[in-house]
Amino acid sequence: MGTSVAVTVAFAVVLFLARATHAEIRTTLIVSDARPLILFEQFGFARGGKAALSIRRSAWNLRPGSRLAGVDPTLMGFVLISGTQFPKINNASQYAAADPGGGSFCVLTSGFAVPMIRLSDVPPGGATSILSIDDPDEYAVVFNNCQEGAEVTMDVRTEMYNVRGGVPDGLRDYLPVGLQPLPNIYTVVSVVYFVFLAVWVWTCLRKRAAAERIHVVMGALLLFKALKMACAAEDTWYVESTGTPHGWDVAFYVFGFFKGVLLFTVIVLIGTGWSFLKPYLQEREKNVLMIVIPLQVIENLVLVVIGETGPTGRDWVVWNHVFLLVDVICCCAVFFPIIWSIRGLREASKTDGKAARNLHKLTLFKRFYIVVVGYLYFTRIIVSAFLAVLNYKYQWGVNVAVEAASFAFYVFVFYNFHPVEKNPYLYVGDDEEESAGGQLEMDERAF
Repeated sequence: MGTSVAVTVAFAVVLFLARATHAEIRTTLIVSDARPLILFEQFGFARGGKAALSIRRSAWNLRPGSRLAGVDPTLMGFVLISGTQFPKINNASQYAAADPGGGSFCVLTSGFAVPMIRLSDVPPGGATSILSIDDPDEYAVVFNNCQEGAEVTMDVRTEMYNVRGGVPDGLRDYLPVGLQPLPNIYTVVSVVYFVFLAVWVWTCLRKRAAAERIHVVMGALLLFKALKMACAAEDTWYVESTGTPHGWDVAFYVFGFFKGVLLFTVIVLIGTGWSFLKPYLQEREKNVLMIVIPLQVIENLVLVVIGETGPTGRDWVVWNHVFLLVDVICCCAVFFPIIWSIRGLREASKTDGKAARNLHKLTLFKRFYIVVVGYLYFTRIIVSAFLAVLNYKYQWGVNVAVEAASFAFYVFVFYNFHPVEKNPYLYVGDDEEESAGGQLEMDERAF
């Protein structure tokens, strides 16, 4: 029992550091579940915040093959754990597991957590527990089953909120302390992208003769990015004021799906030189698209499952691993067309006698490659590490960092590949040929 609890608590620490986007009012059905710990919610509270939990019905039974003589409902219940207590709980559980005569470790009776309600205290009609937060921190609502082999079935409603102004009857704010600026942040970002889209459309219309099909795809990417951020703003605003997204989460997922597919499609198409260098795709380039697009479909579907099931799902951790795996595969796949194009330009420079033109193309592709690597690395790795160590009050800073990096990436791509008749990507004067030839020769093995 001690070992299983230690492992489970360690997993709970990971999930706690992952930090949910926001805490909606959520109703969860648990059926015949024997897990020792189930993470329900995590929320950043200000002083005077409330953690409300309602159990509408509960039942328990012994798992087939259990060594227990019966189920003791006093050893099953909900607790509220602050972020500062998780390491202590993990250490205590590992110590208990290492001591054969020390008995098993139970979070519910350990003194490291604030008890909310035990199943023994739930009457047939259900029960509600409301705790007022006096010590501001990020807390997790956890169900603890201290009996190995006992299964529980219950219908649980969780409601976490802060009270504006700190007064008992103040307006409720269902966003954690660290995410309260998000509605305004997302609104500003969506306006920026709509302006960006308008400028892009104006540029394409003004230089219609130089516009290519890829520019239409890039415009569609901007449109869905702007719509996604607008829905994110509405989603977080409704959650903040009412505790539920009122359907805006569905629109967010839909527009996010198209934005994700189009983003990777644009990276691949630009990397292949489609519309800029050639009006067609080679077979291997088509294969990359046939890999990336279905994977993006899978990734966005998994994202919906993760967002809607929450950490209470038995396979929630597995779905997170699937999401990360698919995302890594997509990120790796988009590099191949760029590398192929760089190698192709090097080979072409040896035979077509257009060193300067190939040098400009090669330089642009190498910059594009470096920017794509930097963008994907920052938004996947650096941001996750930043979130893990960031104080719960400033979680919004991660969202700002992601959106700032995304905007910088979009500006680089759209500026360097916008429609111009004498784009350095397509046109180079003859006076540059001689100097470019020598530079290409020195750069032969640089990539």
